[in-house]
Amino acid sequence: MHFRTILSIIALFLVTNSCGMYKKTDRDVPQNAQERAKKNVKEGRGISVAGIGKGMRKTNYEFATSNPMWRASLEILDFIPLTTIDYSGGMIISDWYQDNSSSQTAIKISVRFLSNEIAANNLKVIVHERRCDKSQVCSTLLLEKSKIKEELRTSIIKRAAILEKEKKK
Repeated sequence: MHFRTILSIIALFLVTNSCGMYKKTDRDVPQNAQERAKKNVKEGRGISVAGIGKGMRKTNYEFATSNPMWRASLEILDFIPLTTIDYSGGMIISDWYQDNSSSQTAIKISVRFLSNEIAANNLKVIVHERRCDKSQVCSTLLLEKSKIKEELRTSIIKRAAILEKEKKK
């Protein structure tokens, strides 16, 4: 009985204490939604999909369309279905591509951007080949030195240089 009384007094104290502690803030918050939105934008507190979370005011975002290496890669790879396109991660990955001439061989292309500068060493092209036999048992191998890998890399660099030159004009 004594324990219940003490417990009731503590609960009553917590309930009444929390009710009477309202403090008015000194912030000036406009009542009109459009005025609040303008104030938030002015103070840099807006929401952005590109910068949800931390440090969005300190970062200089560059759109993918302004990066010639990125644009050139997408233009060169437009013949193949793409599965992953991650500008912020600097990666493009294609789906398995099979041309009409060989029904048992398919390729998958990955392009990784090591930098935004136009240079051959800032672009890594990876080509995998999948070969399947008649019973649909497949094996995949990395093509270390292949003609398509070098042609893609050269084509992307050349196209990026052209795009950069057009951008400067």
